[in-house]
Amino acid sequence: MTALNPDSPPPSWKNVPRLPLLAATWFGCGLSPRAPGTVGSLGAIPAGALILWLGGPWLLLAATLGVFVIGLWAAREFERHTGLHDSGAIVIDEVAGMWLAMMFAGLNILMIVAAFLLFRLFDIRKPSLIGWADSKLPGAWGVMVDDIFAGLYAGAIIGVMQIVIGFYAYQ
Repeated sequence: MTALNPDSPPPSWKNVPRLPLLAATWFGCGLSPRAPGTVGSLGAIPAGALILWLGGPWLLLAATLGVFVIGLWAAREFERHTGLHDSGAIVIDEVAGMWLAMMFAGLNILMIVAAFLLFRLFDIRKPSLIGWADSKLPGAWGVMVDDIFAGLYAGAIIGVMQIVIGFYAYQ
């Protein structure tokens, strides 16, 4: 990691108040200098697995809805304080999308890995509704909703995969 030039202005995220910064960056995952979206998606897995273990897919769905609402607020605050729309540092949207995909994966590690890979593929490539939401929805809604669609796409494929191979995450 290279040091910042002491004469350069501080990164714009330093203007964001602590609470929205922690939320938007998922406790700093989004501040990774390389692949912050991937780091944020990986950072979502431990908490998502814990929530699944404690209460199953319905609790994870409730937590996802909570993170979605917090994400709308945090993304709006991040944008307001930095002037940047959909900054790569905002990864709470990846958390919400990854948790949706994990709902279909259960606590099976292979299914979680598949959910992660599919979610990242859809989040990066942005086919269909994902791309529409990313480009057409304003502000924080565009930041959050495209990842919700990516999580639903990944989750649907995970669900079909489990039916085809005869494995059910919630037996």
